[in-house]
Amino acid sequence: MTSPTHAEVAALLERAHRIGSDPRNTNYAGGNTSVKAAGHDPVTGGETELLWVKGSGGDLGTLKEEGLAVLRLDRVRALKEVYPGVEHEDEMVAAFDYCLHGKGGAAPSIDTAMHALVEAAHVDHLHPDSGIALACAADGEKLTAECFGDKVAWVGWRRPGFQLGLDIAAVKEAHPQAVGVVLGGHGITAWGETSDECERNALWMIRTAETFLAERGRPEPFGAVLPGRTALSGPERRERAAALAPVIRGLASTDRPQVGHFTDAEPVLDFLSRTEHPRLAALGTSCPDHFLRTKVSPLVLDLPADAPVAEAVERLKTLHAEYREAYRAYYERHAVPGSPGMRGADPAIVLVPGVGMFSFGKDKQTARVAGEFYLNAINVMRGAEAVSTYAPIEESEKFRIEYWELEEAKLRRMPKAKPLATRVALVTGAGSGIGRAIAHRLVAEGACVVVADLNAENAAAVAEDLGGPDRAVAVTVDVTSEEQIAEAFRAAVLAFGGVDLVVNNAGISISKPLLETTARDWDLQHDIMARGSFLVAREAARVMQAQKLGGDIIYIASKNAVFAGPNNIAYSATKADQAHQVRLLAAELGEHGIRVNGINPDGVVRGSGIFAAGWGAQRAATYGIEEEKLGEFYAQRTLLKREVLPEHVANAVFALTGGDLTHTTGLHVPVDAGVAAAFLR
Repeated sequence: MTSPTHAEVAALLERAHRIGSDPRNTNYAGGNTSVKAAGHDPVTGGETELLWVKGSGGDLGTLKEEGLAVLRLDRVRALKEVYPGVEHEDEMVAAFDYCLHGKGGAAPSIDTAMHALVEAAHVDHLHPDSGIALACAADGEKLTAECFGDKVAWVGWRRPGFQLGLDIAAVKEAHPQAVGVVLGGHGITAWGETSDECERNALWMIRTAETFLAERGRPEPFGAVLPGRTALSGPERRERAAALAPVIRGLASTDRPQVGHFTDAEPVLDFLSRTEHPRLAALGTSCPDHFLRTKVSPLVLDLPADAPVAEAVERLKTLHAEYREAYRAYYERHAVPGSPGMRGADPAIVLVPGVGMFSFGKDKQTARVAGEFYLNAINVMRGAEAVSTYAPIEESEKFRIEYWELEEAKLRRMPKAKPLATRVALVTGAGSGIGRAIAHRLVAEGACVVVADLNAENAAAVAEDLGGPDRAVAVTVDVTSEEQIAEAFRAAVLAFGGVDLVVNNAGISISKPLLETTARDWDLQHDIMARGSFLVAREAARVMQAQKLGGDIIYIASKNAVFAGPNNIAYSATKADQAHQVRLLAAELGEHGIRVNGINPDGVVRGSGIFAAGWGAQRAATYGIEEEKLGEFYAQRTLLKREVLPEHVANAVFALTGGDLTHTTGLHVPVDAGVAAAFLR
């Protein structure tokens, strides 16, 4: 039986949700909040003072009780007596484990000391853009006093940890009138004796800083408009972004594959259109949460917005090589014996004036959040430049955060990546049947999926069922249309950065004897399956070759590509066309690392869109059986006597793309429960 939530903890969670739901208050998974209150001690039967504080890696806006670390307050505060000094403060994090109350909930974060040592019942530590702007201004301490008077104190930059907790506690004690502090180069911390008071103080600090920056700040803090860097029109931006996205993703994946995200938000475009953007971008971000997500600085294309795409591509390649050299030099300048190894020298943020921002990460959410953090950084730069000069923390301090052993330990605790993590798949005909099953299997194995279907409503429903835009997006596409296919791939690369895995699954079937088969029957099936597969594969190859990351193209053909069944001339002929496309493209695309394979299913009745649309009734009539018994009929004619389901085809797609068959191309895999007449020879 679950214990009822402590009333103070319930208030803490409600406060966290209100604060965390507004991006003006803090960034995603940034900041933490806490409460100190009496709790039941099952050992003594009495009460003891406990600290509930957001655990490592949680997000305020979605925080749940299990996301809180629960510690004995007396034991945490007793650590002051054994604290060995700032040179050994990292050792204190392990000591938190000996302060947990019971199983303790979530893992305590590095900021636990700040919450425990400050003498206030409720504490909020946040990363608002307005607060960080003051924290990262050259004369931040002076501006903090001017903005808040004596109600907010200043604490100079110090890496998060036990010593920072001691520093803030000492400042609060020395300034009893203060309701919070600005942490140089970092953010803000506020407190109160009740949850409502703490929340009021935190929001007062944030809104007061916003008003101060707006009223005190100079206009156009990023400088005048830079000729040639103003935003292209919406359609031009989208076209240019789609052309550059696969190239940029390929460059950003030099060390390890990445998923991409694109935004052309107005603040990004404005920043990139101004004269000061090269200087400010080179300074990098400051708040630890920012540069842990965005790396020390972005890669910025230094060409006019309307430069030819080919010229932009070549310049990006040159700048990428220079970025990698500079990042390695940064690492070597600051690494000491025992530093974690360099994790990779590719940029996480790529800025293209007139077009927008490309951000990258191990999955879509990480890539999207990296872009959101850089947008936060732009807001911080704007605020700091409006009232002073943007002055982030020293590069050496950034390195100490980025290559902190505690951060490395957090990375080591991450679960092993799924087999298709970082891969982007586009599945045609994914709104129902086999395509839907394939999309579900690919997402389950870690891929991002573009659900492509002629039926927009079905595609949208599948994408939503798969988890929404961080996992799947829907596109409406008629595979007989070159324009719609090109648009589908544009949508894919703008959503996820590129495409690595394409499944040609869209199909239709009309079962008739030769003399009843019309030219329209023939043309329609060949247009959708043979011609459509060719068009999709051609567009896929363009994207994959631009990325230079290899790729997979899978054709869902049919056992009818081999087996000569009755009354099926148009369908079987077009499936044979698809089957030979597999061989032809495997031979042509192999030099680019693109593997092309096929799957030959048979008799997928249950859950099949084709069978539900009339094909089942036609085939049942051909064989002289009831339609509802068609699946059973197909099963009984196989060697294994088993019915083939959409999930079995999806399993074969994963088998070909999941990483074990890396040296296989040009293969057709039967998924027919054993049809001897369709054995490949």
